[in-house]
Amino acid sequence: MENDAVSRCVACGAPVTADEIGLTKKLINRGTTEFYCIRCLSGRFRVREESLREMIIRFRKQGCTLFSPWIEDEEQNREEATK
Repeated sequence: MENDAVSRCVACGAPVTADEIGLTKKLINRGTTEFYCIRCLSGRFRVREESLREMIIRFRKQGCTLFSPWIEDEEQNREEATK
């Protein structure tokens, strides 16, 4: 069996980013080992994907350690949230 170091969405199988892992932990359970991509989180919580990306930015600004650190460049933060 091949060792796949990439975490995948439990709903659709898509690779998940560090921010998607952080958001899953923030919204569902900090101790979870099953993660969701933005699209599947959006469907699960019935919110727009853009709203979830805005949450990631807000949590970064607050200093939440589940997400990469806040950078003063607003555009760079938006790019990070969409990766």
